[in-house]
Amino acid sequence: MDIFTIQLGGLMANCHIVRTSPDTCVALDIGGDSDFFLKFLERENLKLSKILLTHGHFDHMCGAEAVRLATGAEVFVHENDADMLSSPEKSLYSDIRAGKFCPVTEFSTLKDDDTIKDGELSFQVLHTPGHSEGSVCYLCDDRIFSGDTFFRGSIGRTDFMGSSVPDMKKSLRKINSLDGDFRIYTGHGESTTLEYERKNNPYILEYGA
Repeated sequence: MDIFTIQLGGLMANCHIVRTSPDTCVALDIGGDSDFFLKFLERENLKLSKILLTHGHFDHMCGAEAVRLATGAEVFVHENDADMLSSPEKSLYSDIRAGKFCPVTEFSTLKDDDTIKDGELSFQVLHTPGHSEGSVCYLCDDRIFSGDTFFRGSIGRTDFMGSSVPDMKKSLRKINSLDGDFRIYTGHGESTTLEYERKNNPYILEYGA
């Protein structure tokens, strides 16, 4: 599985680009810098078919609309975060104001355990609220795209509007209960593995049993 990771937007959120066939791909989170993203696709000779958002915070979606218009790619977000895509307040842009807010005007909503198929790959939706009400992880073979649910050695903040410590605890238990090991591609910072987090992440050690 070919996975490219680039940092986009004012907060340098990770955008993971997954090749799903020889010349097509999906992108997980496009937080800004749409021109840079489109040039990357051109350089790699890739056609974008879908944009999968892990949640609706502005630093993960503010580049999605321009890319959607340029490529025709369909945008997906969990139903509980759908209203963030048009709201500077709910997406937290009004609080931080990094870059420019660009609402997404067309998208499809997701629910827990939905499956998005593209090319040779399938992405299973794992609803993991806590950082936001509609935060999700996407499972694809032995890979997890976690967004801001958790990072290497840490988790996403739970003090925002729509965040919930009890929900985050449940989500970490849900992730920890998955069978086997997974390579995890996070919303910020470096990638990790589930086995590493099970042994070293203090939040999973405390909440994930």
